[in-house]
Amino acid sequence: MRSLKIADHLVTNPITISFNATIGEAARTIIKNKVSGVIVIDEENIVRGMLSELDCLKSMLAEVYNEGEVGKAPVTAEMTSPVTSNGPDEDIISVAQNMLDQKQRRRPVIIEEGHLLGQITCRQLLSAIMAFGSK
Repeated sequence: MRSLKIADHLVTNPITISFNATIGEAARTIIKNKVSGVIVIDEENIVRGMLSELDCLKSMLAEVYNEGEVGKAPVTAEMTSPVTSNGPDEDIISVAQNMLDQKQRRRPVIIEEGHLLGQITCRQLLSAIMAFGSK
C-alpha cells in the first residue's frame, strides 16, 4: 500500500521567491512558472509567507488606481504571514481536510526551525488519495 505521509507526495522543488522581492518580480515568477502562488523565503530557506497571484493582482491594481509604480511594492506587503505549514510525517488525509476547511490550495512542508522541505498542493493530495482509493 502507498504511504499516506506528506513526505511521499510533496513537491520537492516548489517555486519560491525572496522576501526581499517586489510584487512585480513575484508576478513574473508566477507567470513564467504557470503556478497560482509562491512560497516566500528568506536567505536561510526559512518560510516567511505565501503569496498568490490574487495577492499580486490586488497590489498591482491598487498601484494603477493610485497612479503609482506598478509592481514596486514589496512582497512582504501582500504575503500571507504567518502561514499554516505541515511536517513531512503528517497524514495527508487530515492535512487535506484542514486545507479544505481553511480554503487553501497549497502549503509549505517544513522541517526544523521553519526550513522549507517542499510543498503539498491539492493536486498532490488528489493524486495520493486516488492511488490509495484504487487499491
